[in-house]
Amino acid sequence: YFITLVGLSNAVNLTDGLDGLASGCSSIVFYGLGTEIFIKGQKELIIYGLISYAMSGLCMGFLEFNKYPAKIFMGDTGSQSLGASLAVTSILLKQEIVLAVAGGLFVIETISVMLQVTYFKFSKGKRLFLMAPLHHHYEKKGLSEQKIVIRFWILSFLFCLLALSCLLYTSDAADDMQ
Repeated sequence: YFITLVGLSNAVNLTDGLDGLASGCSSIVFYGLGTEIFIKGQKELIIYGLISYAMSGLCMGFLEFNKYPAKIFMGDTGSQSLGASLAVTSILLKQEIVLAVAGGLFVIETISVMLQVTYFKFSKGKRLFLMAPLHHHYEKKGLSEQKIVIRFWILSFLFCLLALSCLLYTSDAADDMQ
């Protein structure tokens, strides 16, 4: 539980580097977790599904002020709280692996930082990426902030679809076995 909680809190924090990136991706993943709860039909967890949908809506509402050019910044407190909320929801659902797939963008961003630091240390100062986390690498390559954010939202949405389709596939396989 500790790794999930601390890891995802920091992963969302690392992703919070461009206007609207962390809030948009978090909204998508919260919606995916809420949908997972309703797909599974676990009545005792329905409140967590509603809370996930509410968190998704809150992130979307915040996005109005956080999209490019941002009028309000989330900061470390906000991004770490979002990550912790996602982690706690997945822990309560006992679906930490599903969260790792649905939040694949957060995982990729974190791995890019870990690779950059490791490569920098072992290569005596050379860099693997122009800048880490990965969204800043694309920014240094000349992609506009808005294009990066939209593409990362799409990627986050695809990761959520993958997680939900795996969930549906495993639940169908479990039904076939009974």
